[in-house]
Amino acid sequence: MNYHIGCEVHTHTIVSGHAFGTIREMAQAAAEKGLSLLGFAEHGPGIPGTCAPIYFGGYDSMPKSLYGVELLGGCEVNVLNDGTLSLPERYLNYLDFAIVGIHPHCYEDEGREKNTDNVISCMKNPKVFFVSHPDTDRQPLNYERLVPAAKEYHVALELNNSSLRRPNSRINCVENYKTMLPLCEKYRVPILVSTDAHDPSEVGDFALAQALLKELNFDEELIVNRSAETLKAFLGRK
Repeated sequence: MNYHIGCEVHTHTIVSGHAFGTIREMAQAAAEKGLSLLGFAEHGPGIPGTCAPIYFGGYDSMPKSLYGVELLGGCEVNVLNDGTLSLPERYLNYLDFAIVGIHPHCYEDEGREKNTDNVISCMKNPKVFFVSHPDTDRQPLNYERLVPAAKEYHVALELNNSSLRRPNSRINCVENYKTMLPLCEKYRVPILVSTDAHDPSEVGDFALAQALLKELNFDEELIVNRSAETLKAFLGRK
């Protein structure tokens, strides 16, 4: 099966502090790759060099489309050790979507069960639609608990192409995905296929993720961003 990914929302611009493209450069790359929708998920407070929270309050001024690509404004918000989000609620309200994820810059590993508790706690927020890179043994997760919780709280779990490019830093990510993805099929939990692009050259390159989906013969109907229409329908249902 040739897995088609029609849009993506987990990308970063120079605003995140360690990425290399502007929104216009990223949108142009998306247009060249044939994507119809692009989301920006700038890092939330806690990541060194990222923007101040007030940036997200300015999303009303962001272009709604560039180069024929529809644009959405989001944030990759950090999961904190007390199970809360690193971006205050007043700024979450400006987002089209939030992605939540564990990042070692602002999180200390608490073991599989407590890590899972903290992620699930963050998934309950109505602006949270995705969990980023739930794949490394540096901060292990219990997928038997995480996947049903994602179904309960209408959250898609990410298959991150960038993790697959960096298996030495995302420890055991391939095997963890081979555990998580069949559980997503079992419980009918959607997934988000992402590049996690930090440079325009990475936008739309899902090759490693697509190869893994093909290896597992994963159900394409569960890929929430197979088209802009399926993604927007997902965002409209929480």
